[in-house]
Amino acid sequence: MKLAYLSHPDCLRHEMGAGHPESPARLRAIEDRLGAAGVLDWLLHVEAPEVAPEALRRAHDALYLAELAALDPGAGYAHVDPDTWANAWSLRAARRAAGAVVRAVDGVIAGEFERAFCAVRPPGHHATRAAAMGFCFYNNAAIGVLHALDHHGLARVALIDFDVHHGNGSEDILAGEERVLMVSTFQHPLYPASGVDPLGPNMCNVPLAPYTDGSALRGAVIRDWLPALDAFRPQLIVVSAGFDAHRDDDMSQLRWSEDDYAWVTTQIVDVAHRHARGRIVSTLEGGYDLPALGCSVLAHIRALGETMPASA
Repeated sequence: MKLAYLSHPDCLRHEMGAGHPESPARLRAIEDRLGAAGVLDWLLHVEAPEVAPEALRRAHDALYLAELAALDPGAGYAHVDPDTWANAWSLRAARRAAGAVVRAVDGVIAGEFERAFCAVRPPGHHATRAAAMGFCFYNNAAIGVLHALDHHGLARVALIDFDVHHGNGSEDILAGEERVLMVSTFQHPLYPASGVDPLGPNMCNVPLAPYTDGSALRGAVIRDWLPALDAFRPQLIVVSAGFDAHRDDDMSQLRWSEDDYAWVTTQIVDVAHRHARGRIVSTLEGGYDLPALGCSVLAHIRALGETMPASA
């Protein structure tokens, strides 16, 4: 089983100022941890291309795309959202991040590889159809989902989001789309103060109380996610993989561990085997404590790569 790892140096060039938690150090922490564990040598490395304009237009309004294209940060930063800024490299990095997910979808559907992890930034799941927010410019996961449906002609695609923050942008774009089932967990109350009332019948949102641990995640998956996913029978699973629910990450008050990320990934793999020929595309969302992020992504990738040698 081939597991692809998609990234690009442009994703390191996007930054939003000293002290901003969504920094290039996130990708370096992931690669350092994977390298130390011997996993990078085992993965199939694929360069993330820039996303095609038609893929962006499936998920985002033309006016919004034009507004982003007109940003001119010069040698500094352009203000996009109260906590989202652009430097001269930001949009190129965002195009690579979205392009990675599209390329990964192409690869798994063509049988080039069975699964993929996109180590990219900026993240995407807060970007709505018409606005950037929460460190996100383009909604990478939603773009990949719609590419699988409209370009490849799949009939059913599931989006699984386990970031600590609700994927409000993905819900905004995909709510009411009968070909999509989105299942998610997130802390409530917490930014962006959404998700408790689903926007469409294809949304399975499970808010989790602050200070709960991985047992709350596991209960949500077994009670809510798995029945919905098995009834839907997805032909492809796209994962918005956020690692900021870790107990060491001060972005939230959830108390997950690396074992919880490995467990939830194993559940996703099992669903993919039952319904989707094993096909999974995972893309990085949150995760801001660097050691916890590196260890959690390692656990996620090991669970995705079931046949990975024990030494990796």
